[in-house]
Amino acid sequence: MKLTIPTLLTLFRILLIPVLVVVFYLPFKWTNFAAALIFTLGAVTDWLDGWVARRYGMYSDFGAFLDPVADKLAVTTALFVIVQSHPTILMALLAAVIVGREITISALREWMAEIGERGTVKVAWVGKIKTIVQMLALIALLYREPWQGINVQLVGEILLAIAAVLTLWSGIAYLRAAWPAMRR
Repeated sequence: MKLTIPTLLTLFRILLIPVLVVVFYLPFKWTNFAAALIFTLGAVTDWLDGWVARRYGMYSDFGAFLDPVADKLAVTTALFVIVQSHPTILMALLAAVIVGREITISALREWMAEIGERGTVKVAWVGKIKTIVQMLALIALLYREPWQGINVQLVGEILLAIAAVLTLWSGIAYLRAAWPAMRR
């Protein structure tokens, strides 16, 4: 297995996950800022590893496998700590929609690859927008303190609701693309 720079960035992103959890629960006033910063660093390295891989042709099968795993681990972990710290029906439902879609689409992609239809379920533009909105929502919800008179928690909840709608939309788009193969 060859470790490329993008793969090392992805591994770094995975290593940030337990750091995020520990920092989130530390009993200091600054931990919300630090947790949001750690998650932001992970999101930036997610973008950076993709850019480096495309720009310099540093693709690997291991990296292609690991990158979406790292994304899902980071997002679900952030959602778990956010829901635990803000246990409302709305937050639990939004988290369930997002995590449920991720599990469903991951299983769909794996099945499509097994039947030789991997190219049928590619990332669509709505999935990219969903990811951006979701990352911004999670950063706001991890920060969660008012800033310059802005209710950051509320902004995060609104963005997460938008991300959940986009999550369903992109999930339906994936299922629609896979439907012909599923009917066979």
